[in-house]
Amino acid sequence: MNEEAGRIKKDIALFEALSLGAASAAGAASAAGAREEVLSLAKAYFEDAKYYLEKGDFFTAFGCINYAHGLADGVRKLSSQPNDKPENRT
Repeated sequence: MNEEAGRIKKDIALFEALSLGAASAAGAASAAGAREEVLSLAKAYFEDAKYYLEKGDFFTAFGCINYAHGLADGVRKLSSQPNDKPENRT
């Protein structure tokens, strides 16, 4: 396995592990519908990453899994701080 494929597989596994927690947090939030929609997009990018990895298109696979992580990270961040407003941040 080449270095790019190994990195992508590692990121795919990380996404699988982290997305379960994000889905639970999104269900409890007041804006659950929007968060579920974003998680759905993240999962679609996750599936795309696996597809492109299988096809040997490492550049596209890496982009897809990174986008999936970004979307899931955003949901986790919003779910962990539902009352956090920009004016309260330091």
